[in-house]
Amino acid sequence: MSRILAFAGSARKKSFNKKMVAIAAKGAEDAGAEVTLVDVADYPMPLFNQDEEMEKGMPEKVKAFKQLFIEHDGLLIASPEYNSCFTPLLKNTIDWCSRKEHDDEPKLAAFQGKMVAIMAASPGAFGGMKGLIMLRMLLSSIGMIVLPEQRVIPKAAQAFDDAGQLIDQQQQQSILGLGQQLSQMLSKY
Repeated sequence: MSRILAFAGSARKKSFNKKMVAIAAKGAEDAGAEVTLVDVADYPMPLFNQDEEMEKGMPEKVKAFKQLFIEHDGLLIASPEYNSCFTPLLKNTIDWCSRKEHDDEPKLAAFQGKMVAIMAASPGAFGGMKGLIMLRMLLSSIGMIVLPEQRVIPKAAQAFDDAGQLIDQQQQQSILGLGQQLSQMLSKY
């Protein structure tokens, strides 16, 4: 059984991207994957600073989150778009998890060869698509296999119901399908 880590690059309590990634996680589970859905807000990390890392080492919350990356075969990541890019929170998380804990650890152990599906929800008309371009570039450059398919939800403030599901059933099925696709690809990989 494939193991998938699912999270949003947002700490906001009512984040559209948290709702979106939960739907994709359900799709992956329905397709047979074991999914761990986490909230990055539960893993607070200081801004990455190499001097601080050298002095104090890797913070415990970073170690715990990095271990989740290592233990899973694939990832579902939903990212808000800030100024045409993914969030600083997501970048900081990736930067910390890219660091070695010891000299004999393989380079980029948390990322190399992992398969990932990306998505975005945004109040804007483009649904966060610009931010996914940059996220795709980053994830590819650290050795991840980014699925060609990605999903965006524009006008996200009006897209979800009170239960966190998408009002438009075609959109709902599309996000479920992204999670299913990742699960199916991992089972063949």
